[in-house]
Amino acid sequence: MANAVFTKVEIVGTSPTSISDAITNAIGAAAASSPNLGWFEVQEIRGNIQDGKVSQYQVVIKVGSRVG
Repeated sequence: MANAVFTKVEIVGTSPTSISDAITNAIGAAAASSPNLGWFEVQEIRGNIQDGKVSQYQVVIKVGSRVG
């Protein structure tokens, strides 16, 4: 992988069930438009609270795609 070049895009995945599902949802959506994804990094984790319970997990990730 010498001299490889990548693009990096920030996206937000959400899920009502877990952080892991939010990441999986984000990567699945990104892979539909960019099939050459190679890695991801988590930037932020946050969520919504309703009636004293977590109602949605939100995960900001950056995904990398190899160019060329």
